[in-house]
Amino acid sequence: MDRHYYEIHKLTVAKHPSETHERLMVRVLAFALNAHEHLEMTKGLSTDDEPDVWQKSLSGELELWVALGLPSEKIVRQSCGKADKVTIYSYGGRTAEMWWEKIKNSTTRFDNLKVINLSEKDTGDLGALANRSMKLQVNIQEGEVMVSVDDSIVYVTPIAWKTAA
Repeated sequence: MDRHYYEIHKLTVAKHPSETHERLMVRVLAFALNAHEHLEMTKGLSTDDEPDVWQKSLSGELELWVALGLPSEKIVRQSCGKADKVTIYSYGGRTAEMWWEKIKNSTTRFDNLKVINLSEKDTGDLGALANRSMKLQVNIQEGEVMVSVDDSIVYVTPIAWKTAA
């Protein structure tokens, strides 16, 4: 609702063998938060030079690069050089906080970078929703996210650690 985007997306999302249910659901949430007709899931964990989700223009330029987790400073720098906009969805509780403390000063020069943190409780609750044939409904209103699967509802509050200029 925040973005006035009302569409249905039928996604087939492959879970990498090393991927947890929590990470899979964060990937789906990241897709929902950035939903657009040209937004696509990528190979993700299977390749080092692609984000988890991206949006390309019709002529092939990278408009949006969405990464999950705690990427290195080098990956952040390279991502910001490749795409018009970069969004990182960090999660992992105290580990994410320590990562941000370490990297935040080096990110001030990137006007196209946004860093959003998801709480450990929120991502854990999302992970518990995961199942093979989910029908999710995601509502985003006033920055709050409601994710429902069948009769279960999880509320997620993304916290902006860095906003793009």
